[in-house]
Amino acid sequence: MATLLHIDSSVFPGEASSSRSVADAFRKAWQEQHPQGTVIYRDLAASPVPHITADAWSAGYAAPCEHTPGQSAAFAARVELIEELEQADAVLIGAPMYNYSIPSTLKAWLDNVLLLGRTAGPAPSAQGTPAVVVASRGGSYAPGTPREGFEFVQNYLEAVLQGTLGLDLDFIVPELTMAPRNPAMSELVPLYEASRERAFQDASAKAKQLAKRLAA
Repeated sequence: MATLLHIDSSVFPGEASSSRSVADAFRKAWQEQHPQGTVIYRDLAASPVPHITADAWSAGYAAPCEHTPGQSAAFAARVELIEELEQADAVLIGAPMYNYSIPSTLKAWLDNVLLLGRTAGPAPSAQGTPAVVVASRGGSYAPGTPREGFEFVQNYLEAVLQGTLGLDLDFIVPELTMAPRNPAMSELVPLYEASRERAFQDASAKAKQLAKRLAA
């Protein structure tokens, strides 16, 4: 039975969040293909993981027998998150753009799961695991747009998820999500609606493609 690790990080609930809505469409299509499968779900807005601490960091580079009580507790929390990643057959992450970057809660999760010598290094323990990121954003930061140089979500996640953790990474990018709420962007509403529809179609298609790939 396949296991999907689903991470949400938007501060907005349900339909108010583009990243949650599109990720939910992916998850539903995935579950249709894997009705007996498992979904490990973490809502980082509702239940944030601890930001990395000195104890949690240093414990990763010391033998367990040398851990202080503080290091042992902090590292146990990291190991739980790491094992969820390692046990997943696929990873789904909702990563909205906040102030040109990812939410701090998602950064905290990444800091916890990235451990040199285990999930990072010459042979990352989750290497090759397919990962789909729903990278929503209020405007457009696509190549050729005026704010192309302010795109730090995909660039960063490519470096961490693909370049460091070794995941097989793919993106779904619903953009211009502020158009319906910002009068100055009203003329962009049709482009927003087209982007949203395309994102939902991509979510369903990519979930089904990935299910076939894992079943092969």
